[in-house]
Amino acid sequence: MLADLERFGPVVAVHGNMDDAGLRASLPVRTTAELEGLRIGLVHDGGPAVGRHERLRELFPGCDVVAYGHSHMPEVSRAADVWIVNPGSPTERRRAPQHTMVVIRNGGPELIAVRA
Repeated sequence: MLADLERFGPVVAVHGNMDDAGLRASLPVRTTAELEGLRIGLVHDGGPAVGRHERLRELFPGCDVVAYGHSHMPEVSRAADVWIVNPGSPTERRRAPQHTMVVIRNGGPELIAVRA
């Protein structure tokens, strides 16, 4: 799946709890990327909901956006000067009400419902 995405262009990714051992070995737990003037922090598990925004801001100082996953529950929030986003999932919605993804444009992140 990662190789499929890489055919479209550069990919910055972290591993998740359901990834196989080979993928877990090839991807970090967390990372940052600079894209079009934005510094973006990535981590799979944002931890418990209580204190999440503060914890993620501390893990990724200087980031404009911090994206996390794991729960598949979509979120677009502003915490002080940082966007905290969980794109949900366009394929595995689990407990989320619909399939979603996040698109980041000049105005900030936007949660988009997608058809699965």
